[in-house]
Amino acid sequence: MASYVASPNPFADLGRRLLAFNRVLTTKAPIAQTPKELIWALNKAKLYRYTPVLAARDRHRIPLLLIFAIMNRPSILDLRPGHSFVEYMLGQGYDLYLLDWGVPGFEDRHMKLDDYALEYLPRAIRKVKTAAECEEFSMLGWCIGAILTTIYAAMRPDEGLRNLLLLTAPLDFSNRNGITFARWTDEKYFDVDTILDAFGNMPGEMIDYGAKALKPVENYITNYCKLWDNLDDPQVVEAWHAMNTWVTDNVPMAGGAYRQLIVELYRHNRLMKNELVVRGKRVDLRRIRANLLTVIAEGDHITPPCQSEAILAKAGSRDKELYRIPGGHIGIMAGSAAPRTTWPHIDAWLSARSR
Repeated sequence: MASYVASPNPFADLGRRLLAFNRVLTTKAPIAQTPKELIWALNKAKLYRYTPVLAARDRHRIPLLLIFAIMNRPSILDLRPGHSFVEYMLGQGYDLYLLDWGVPGFEDRHMKLDDYALEYLPRAIRKVKTAAECEEFSMLGWCIGAILTTIYAAMRPDEGLRNLLLLTAPLDFSNRNGITFARWTDEKYFDVDTILDAFGNMPGEMIDYGAKALKPVENYITNYCKLWDNLDDPQVVEAWHAMNTWVTDNVPMAGGAYRQLIVELYRHNRLMKNELVVRGKRVDLRRIRANLLTVIAEGDHITPPCQSEAILAKAGSRDKELYRIPGGHIGIMAGSAAPRTTWPHIDAWLSARSR
């Protein structure tokens, strides 16, 4: 009599996959694990110095300060061990600092770009220069962080800024074609004052939805299908889990700064026209003298390339470079290709100017 061999239970396999899928969606991955020390704080903002991995004699003389957006966590710069821009740059010998803006409370609703760029940044920079024992420094601004660093560079050109790196910088809003935030936030469709009167600060969930709605199928369907299809690949799952942990950690944007972003930049393009006034003074981009590298993501739907190109012509810097790279707003720095493309280019450009 022939023996009976049971076939694999497809329902058991489906159950296992559903449990794995649910675990990744409902738990947080460990991110931002590179050792660092808190060296300064003001209100919600904190300045960190990363623990060097090279001896002092092998490090670059000029320190590098990282500035990310004020409505996202800067942990994207240090996503996970083995895939971290911070980890990479430490290995290349940089004395590395990070300014984490923190989470604004209702009491911070009147904070403006002026406060971030000309109150917080200068104080943090003084601490960086003291800790590094160097009067010069480099600064990397990504997304809204690039707006703040650009304002600072134009307003404080004599305070030691040697190198300015701008990543996917939303600076020029003269081209309003296409479905972008610039069109969505037009005063005909979007009442910024009603929202801020109701919430004080712009809720992080609303900012996140606006970004995802630019590519709804990719963000709400394709992204999760990719996870499901790769549940048996630990490397893909680990990368997806880490990115999802960062993406879902929403931070509100201070009301005053958000109103400026929408009204003065998106609607009236005052920064690029040299008409933006902060602390009673006009921001003149021609006063930027630092060596300038602008990195553009050619597939960026959040900050289209046209928003980042014009700064090269406007800035007064003599040493200027534009680096274009395939990819999206976040992918060029945190995607799988970043360690082979964007990171080495940033290092090559900066190391030559950090001696």
